[in-house]
Amino acid sequence: MFDYFDNVIKSTSPLIMGIVNVTPDSFSDGGKYLNIDAAVNHAINLIENGADIIDIGGESTRPGAESVTIEEEIQRVIPVIEKLLSLSPKAVISIDTTKSEVAEKALESGALIVNDISGGTFDKNIFSVTKKYDAILVLMHIKGKPETMQDAPYYDNVVLEVKDFLLKQIKIANDYGIQKIIIDPGIGFGKKVFENYELLKNLKEFYNLKYPVLIGVSRKSLIGKALNLDIHDRENATTIMEMFAIQNGAKIIRTHNVKNTREIIQLLSFINNPKQLLYV
Repeated sequence: MFDYFDNVIKSTSPLIMGIVNVTPDSFSDGGKYLNIDAAVNHAINLIENGADIIDIGGESTRPGAESVTIEEEIQRVIPVIEKLLSLSPKAVISIDTTKSEVAEKALESGALIVNDISGGTFDKNIFSVTKKYDAILVLMHIKGKPETMQDAPYYDNVVLEVKDFLLKQIKIANDYGIQKIIIDPGIGFGKKVFENYELLKNLKEFYNLKYPVLIGVSRKSLIGKALNLDIHDRENATTIMEMFAIQNGAKIIRTHNVKNTREIIQLLSFINNPKQLLYV
């Protein structure tokens, strides 16, 4: 059986996770890809621009977002997964969900990765479902829930507390027999603006956890609030933040603008090995 986790571990270059939000209310592109064909066409475009993974989500996790029912989330994402794989059978799909029932339907339909923003804390059955399908599990840190996570979050030491949370959730996953784990410190999820920058500054601290690190900063409010930028004016800053994350060891970059991120990776590769351009 094809084991995509080997690709993640062995890749000498960071991988790109392209975002497909099948939602009416996501912070950046809510409503644009709620239609099945629009979502699938967007996913194919992301793949053509260099996405290694397509992360499909049917519930917004922006600050203040309200939850949707299991049935509604399934109705949003499963047709997109099925149609995308019928048109692009080699597509590597991640299901962005905290619900085990949604994860199971997605894995049945061909997804290979479960991307759980709660790190397994909202629905513990996510672990058994992931193990059942021998899938990859992304464990992300969050404080609170999307509806309330930005209501005065507090940490004594954000780096240590996020690490401790991830260690705890890794152990739970290991107890279920799950070893295919990716970790995500959860930039923007229950943190003050400066705490997000603390996590990025200390990104190398997460190497000690011995699993690949995923980072998502694309167009987020930590950029907008720090630089006073509208969401439509955050591409340049996103590029800089993603470059910093890559240089500090991020293995996967979750992004809206796959083309920009692919160019970052290519340019950093040329800087690290200029002889690639010897005959250009």
